[in-house]
Amino acid sequence: MVPRIDIINGPNLNLLGQREPEIYGHETLAGIEATCRALAERIGLELRFFQSNHEGALVDRIQAARGHAAGIVINPAAYTHTSVAILDALSSFDGPVIELHLSNVHRREAFRHHSYVSSRADAVIAGCGAQGYELALWRMARLLGRA
Repeated sequence: MVPRIDIINGPNLNLLGQREPEIYGHETLAGIEATCRALAERIGLELRFFQSNHEGALVDRIQAARGHAAGIVINPAAYTHTSVAILDALSSFDGPVIELHLSNVHRREAFRHHSYVSSRADAVIAGCGAQGYELALWRMARLLGRA
């Protein structure tokens, strides 16, 4: 059986490639998804890829992963710093969680230095741009004994 990984993306990530490319890069979310799907197939993972600008939709997706996904990779974007609801939803998930940020949040504004999600994450990847998604999948494969 192929383990399923849910990659969950928060607000404004639908604008990747257009919004502040000097910070977030020129890669689009669709391009990142295509790269992730190719890598997942190569390393024996199934993917569900999701993006929403709405906190409740992200919570719903995390809850839906319970009992179905082997792991979650989440880029909570701005909700990183504000959402106890996302932390609570992740805390009810039994598998590994990897928190992901395109930019190095620790080199940015002070309010971005705190993450509610990090206290639940098994790993945090920040500052690697779109490549961070590939690194997250490799790490997830390792955590699941697939690599």
